[in-house]
Amino acid sequence: MGVEVEFLGISARTAAQALARAFGGTCVEEDPHAFHVPDTAIGRLSVELDARHAHPQREAGLRFRLNPAVAAWLGMALGGVVPRELITAPLPFDELHRVDDAVRALRDAGARGAGTTWLGSLGLHFNIDPPSLDADTITAVLKAFLLQNAQLRRETTGPGLTPAFLPASYPDDYVRRVVAPDYWPDLPTLAEDYLAANPTRNRDLDLLPLFLHLFPARVRAALPHEKIGSRAVFHYRLPQAHVSDPAWSLAGAWNGWAGVEALAGDRDELLRHWRSLHERAA
Repeated sequence: MGVEVEFLGISARTAAQALARAFGGTCVEEDPHAFHVPDTAIGRLSVELDARHAHPQREAGLRFRLNPAVAAWLGMALGGVVPRELITAPLPFDELHRVDDAVRALRDAGARGAGTTWLGSLGLHFNIDPPSLDADTITAVLKAFLLQNAQLRRETTGPGLTPAFLPASYPDDYVRRVVAPDYWPDLPTLAEDYLAANPTRNRDLDLLPLFLHLFPARVRAALPHEKIGSRAVFHYRLPQAHVSDPAWSLAGAWNGWAGVEALAGDRDELLRHWRSLHERAA
């Protein structure tokens, strides 16, 4: 699983240098607001400003491109309000505690974050490798996530997070259709249904990167300018990052996802959860 952690307080350069000191490796500049440390003790680490126009060399989906000098200035202007993002390479599940070590190194260097800013949330995102890319596996995980989504929101968001800062809910009609016991489509139908109901990245479980990997022409035809990276992963983006808090860990959010995978692997439990949801809605 790859991990993304958003924070404020220090520049991408300062953050990358702190990671290189803590874990070894060489800090490599991609642009003034994006840096990589490719050879650390926990694999490749990157830090970048979460603003696409600050990185003009990246072509995908940009309607217009700034020249490098203007992009560098824009990044400096946005640095006080737009988060920086730590991005890890995929890690085995039993090494995820090393991400907490990386967060500690950033905090010691001056990084901060308490889940939200006045503009929005500071996210903790997971990029989880599916056990398989077949239709039944992806559908089962989506069913399990939708059935547990309300509980996950309660468990992984603090009381101060306003609804406007949360990813938008999945449409009710779409949820009812997907969690129904007879919904087991083939992959193209699954992707078509998802795109029709969710033509946006603004979902807790964002499947656009996965569907872009599987059906690039179809996704780009529907969303030609959306900022989507093609990745064969489940992109889970609800939890908040609390970099300022020494007691904070990504373990709680990971345990929530592990519950989704456990439910996805048990057809009888999926049916029981659907029946419970159906009875409450009746």
